[in-house]
Amino acid sequence: MDSNAALPPRSGRDYIARHGETVFNAAGRLQGDHPHTPLTRAGFAQADEMGRALREKLGAKPALTLWASPTGRALQTLGIIAEHLELDWHAARTDSRLVEIGMGSWGGAYYAALAEAGEKVVDREQGLLFPAPDGETYPEIAARVSAWLADTAGEAGDRLVIMHGISSRVLRGVMTGAAEIPGYGAPAAPGLPQGSVVLIERGIETTVHRGTGHAPA
Repeated sequence: MDSNAALPPRSGRDYIARHGETVFNAAGRLQGDHPHTPLTRAGFAQADEMGRALREKLGAKPALTLWASPTGRALQTLGIIAEHLELDWHAARTDSRLVEIGMGSWGGAYYAALAEAGEKVVDREQGLLFPAPDGETYPEIAARVSAWLADTAGEAGDRLVIMHGISSRVLRGVMTGAAEIPGYGAPAAPGLPQGSVVLIERGIETTVHRGTGHAPA
């Protein structure tokens, strides 16, 4: 069965973006659901690129509902994009179901330190993060993003959604009916660099802008 078979039909189109590079990314630290890890200058530049790409595609003041993870890095990214689109950042809606994978006690740790301690953190083959022993699982991510999809399915018009590397992959996987990733128990779309935007309409995904940040996780 397709992973999105139980979801109601979706009104409108969804532009799903991955936030720009952050100070944690630059330092090699796990962010997870950390509430605020500020963008670097590269991250702001990536947000500018997304804003320009969306402005070229949609024009000024497009009819978009703005959605974002409540984390600072997602809201900073949205602020830059909204300026390009001449939309009111203050009209954005946030939802905790759009946050990044929760990494439990690994949150904030340096990747290198975890590796030295013998922990397996990054699945290089899939480009995914292994769940932390006390962290969130991929089925749990799929359940929360699916709940957000169900709650917003009937809203008229198009949406711009600013999210994170892992959680956006699971959301995109659910929306496109992707197969479960072996060993993870949930679907995940292919990874995209930070600063990327895709369009999903009726279960079909197209890339609007491929970012210049780190890929995939």
